[in-house]
Amino acid sequence: MKTTAQHISDSDSGRSPSDDEKRLGVEPGPFETARRHELPPDPDAGLSVEEKAKIDRKLLWRLDLKLIPWLCLLYLLSFLDRTNIGNAKIEGLTTTLKLTPGQYNACLSIFFVSYSCFEPVTNIMLKRFRPRIFLPVIMVLWGIVMTLMGVTKNFSGLAAARWFLGLAEAGLFPGINYYLSCWYKRSEFGIRAAIFFSAAAVSGSFGGLLAAAIAQMDGVGGARGWQWIFILEGIATVLIGVASFWMVYDFPDEATFLSDADRQRVIRRLKADQQSSAEHEEFKMSYFWASVKDWKTWNSAIIYMGADGALYAFSLFLPTIINELGYTSTKAQLLSVPPYAAACILTVIIGYVADRTKQRGLCNIGVAIIGAIGFSMLLSASSPGVSYAGTFLGALGIYPCIANTISWASNNTEGVYKRGVTLGFVIGWGNLNGVVSSNIYRSSDKKTHYKIGHGVVLSYLVLFLLIGSIVQHLALRRENAKRRSGVRDVWIEGKSEEEIELLGDKRFVLPMSDHFWMTY
Repeated sequence: MKTTAQHISDSDSGRSPSDDEKRLGVEPGPFETARRHELPPDPDAGLSVEEKAKIDRKLLWRLDLKLIPWLCLLYLLSFLDRTNIGNAKIEGLTTTLKLTPGQYNACLSIFFVSYSCFEPVTNIMLKRFRPRIFLPVIMVLWGIVMTLMGVTKNFSGLAAARWFLGLAEAGLFPGINYYLSCWYKRSEFGIRAAIFFSAAAVSGSFGGLLAAAIAQMDGVGGARGWQWIFILEGIATVLIGVASFWMVYDFPDEATFLSDADRQRVIRRLKADQQSSAEHEEFKMSYFWASVKDWKTWNSAIIYMGADGALYAFSLFLPTIINELGYTSTKAQLLSVPPYAAACILTVIIGYVADRTKQRGLCNIGVAIIGAIGFSMLLSASSPGVSYAGTFLGALGIYPCIANTISWASNNTEGVYKRGVTLGFVIGWGNLNGVVSSNIYRSSDKKTHYKIGHGVVLSYLVLFLLIGSIVQHLALRRENAKRRSGVRDVWIEGKSEEEIELLGDKRFVLPMSDHFWMTY
């Protein structure tokens, strides 16, 4: 039974043309009309294993060059635009607008409300409107909002701008992670998600340098330095957004940069990895409810909450924390660079190690411990040097877990729409905790060196990230044991091929050591 179950998990009946294909008059190609258990024609038939491996490496390198660099640039701008308010603060934002500490924190918080509330539905919109349209449009919109932040005159204007910034940015991070998961095999996704997310660390590093440089324009055109930070970075986002109409591509079955042979190779790779992203899939509410009822969705959300809540507290307030150590605003901007640079390097290393070992849980656990040590140092430090060292360990313990947790959730969720909904919930819930993060480093706590803020971040890292990762690691080990013993065979007994396909990740009744349930 186990052998049969494993075999038919790839199969399903053929599909009818999608609504878009009917509307556009597009005829499905030979690889699109194949039944789910059938691979599309092999363009490399007759070649040796070594020759096929060489072609596969070249294809993977081409995908990387076409997809990863530009998507990293988009996320760099996204993270820069949402966190540059921290740089603007130490350049006089709160003084010019006469903001109270509570009003400033409210401006930080309101971003995360709109951002997190709209994230769960954005992946469905991405699938519906296609990446090369959806992603550039939202970029142009948030670039316009960012530019207008530079001309706000009061609290109300800044709060409104931050609300619409969150609304416009909501689709980028979950959308790109979902998009990449539809291009790469599970064993290849982690390192690429890590490289993509490392753009956030680069953004923190680059943001400090850029803010220090732009702030020198203070007084030019009658505008303050913090205004120029918003205006120039917003204009850059609009320009990159417009260019993205030509630089972002659709999903594998429609991407224009692929030749017919390469398209067949990509589809074959995904089918061999038993991914539904190799298929056209029409949206059904059953996919939504499958995600909602899956315990992994909510446990992953708790883990991501621990990492993301800590991330936003760290990124929004690092310049303030360093400034509190006694450095000038410009030096504080520059000293925020090294921790981000170190985090960027470790993020990529963890992505590589997790892909090779398939032990994403253990990677999360180890990195979370590093972060907990860092914030323990910040809590107990009595000198600026020790506190600054703590920021290094804090960054190292937060950033790698973001990409690793997203890869972990994606690897263990099957079905195009189910995965999209799951990532939307996981990332949306994590980002909602930015509301908490925005309010834990209070100006009134400066005399106590922000011990309350450091304590809250430490709690996030231990209670949610560390313990959540341990729970999921052990739960997946238990699940694998059940699948090995045949306990889960009952899930597919008596079901048709189409019904088995609709089971998503439940159709894999055997733990597959190559890529799937073995991602402890």
